Amino acid sequence: MRFRQILFTIIISAITTLAIAWGYSKYFIKDNTYGGQLANVIPSNYKYVGFGDGSIPPGPVDFTQPASAATPSVVHIKTKTNARATNNGLPKTQRQNPFSDLLDEEMFNQLFGNGRNGAIPEQRASGSGVIISDNGFIVTNNHVVANADEINVTLNNRRTYKAKVIGTDPSYDLAVIKIEAPGLPYLIYGNSDEVKIGQWVLAIGYPLNLETTVTAGIVSAKSRSLGLNRDRNGSASNGVESFIQTDAAVNMGNSGGALVNTDGKLIGINSAIASPTGYYSGYSYAIPVNIVKKVVDDIMKFGTVQRGYLGIQFGNAADMSDERKKQEGIPVSAYDGIYATEVLASGGAYQAGIRKGDRIEKVNGVSILSGGELQEQVSRYKPGDKVPVTYTRNEKEYTIVVTLKNNAGNYDVVTNDALDKLGGEFATLDPKKAKEYGVSGGVIVKRITSSGALADQTRMKDSFIIVKVNDKTISNVNDLRAAIGRTGTVNISGFYPGYDALYEYPISLDGD
Repeated sequence: MRFRQILFTIIISAITTLAIAWGYSKYFIKDNTYGGQLANVIPSNYKYVGFGDGSIPPGPVDFTQPASAATPSVVHIKTKTNARATNNGLPKTQRQNPFSDLLDEEMFNQLFGNGRNGAIPEQRASGSGVIISDNGFIVTNNHVVANADEINVTLNNRRTYKAKVIGTDPSYDLAVIKIEAPGLPYLIYGNSDEVKIGQWVLAIGYPLNLETTVTAGIVSAKSRSLGLNRDRNGSASNGVESFIQTDAAVNMGNSGGALVNTDGKLIGINSAIASPTGYYSGYSYAIPVNIVKKVVDDIMKFGTVQRGYLGIQFGNAADMSDERKKQEGIPVSAYDGIYATEVLASGGAYQAGIRKGDRIEKVNGVSILSGGELQEQVSRYKPGDKVPVTYTRNEKEYTIVVTLKNNAGNYDVVTNDALDKLGGEFATLDPKKAKEYGVSGGVIVKRITSSGALADQTRMKDSFIIVKVNDKTISNVNDLRAAIGRTGTVNISGFYPGYDALYEYPISLDGD
């Protein structure tokens, strides 16, 4: 009897322990990833080469181990952008050859570019990407996948998958895409703050449409700014650049590929080259992985980047004339340093006490010597975060805490409903009305708001009925949301009730 009691107690204890462990993992460790990766997990591609767990230290100039660990996680991305006709919102019935008595359609198109309205031909391109999770999330450059209608990803083992875009941000020139494949090798995040000038690095990608290519070099500079990145509205002022500069050979097609250290860990995403010819001439540039992790994490969790702003514009004293320094309230004797040239009254910096002419010394304890360093530090935080900022005024140093805001001047989480880009109120067309109009379905534009692509770029009116986007049939609001949910140019087709003509409105979702 006593034995049964003991056995029963053991069984109940075991069941209770398992239940507690299951419940804890389900409800208390539901999301313990950052940037798509679990901490302290070594993927199979590292274990396969006996690397990454600290048991075999890498040699100082032997790149075989980091190359072997990293190459299976770098992919080849090929994109296709469909040909598009442009007609500035005129009905299709008006798009005709006015010289039909003299020229046939083929000759007319050759001479005038697909009639009076022109056309954008089909485009194909390729780049690289880095697998960051075993379930198929991939980080690459925004410019690799921007505008693409079709994205194909080829792994190092030559298996090919269709990919979908999860989210993009041109300000950082980063994008997250996904393929449906389990158990993939992936690159472990390193720490770009620990990168030192002069250390060895490897660049891995698919340059010039070649197979996987590994090149080596050293870090030649950090926090470089080249003025390349633009936001969705084409403005350079919101572009974030703090590149790691290397002399590892990188060419067209390397964009989106991996920059890894001798531990085989990802420290950057290769993005640009400095070249008078368009081909490698000595320097290449990578986005630091600490920026990449933040952008990827935001895209995966929110669909868009949660970017915090100090609320200032800034300039480097080294780039200013004496006259400009006087205008900005900066000491003429200042020969370097980052100064606030404008401070928005509604921004967090102004509310914390920073004023025009103040020199920014540190952000969260990190010394600021360039605009790239300032952008890199601030870009790691989201709206609502409180960040210590040290500045000097009249040679006296102050440290205050700035509560960052979003671009709209508040602390809200930024949403990413694709229809917000259009600017309007939309509803699925009633089936009875669709039958009356002779269409299978569609979306009615109930109201066009004063801001958004429809108001800014077209002459579309309320009550317009959308039936196609880029020649893809639109049956309901969800179809429209999916079709609009990317960057680039899209062509909206539809009609107005009571009119037979089919109208087309090309718009740029990037704001161009």
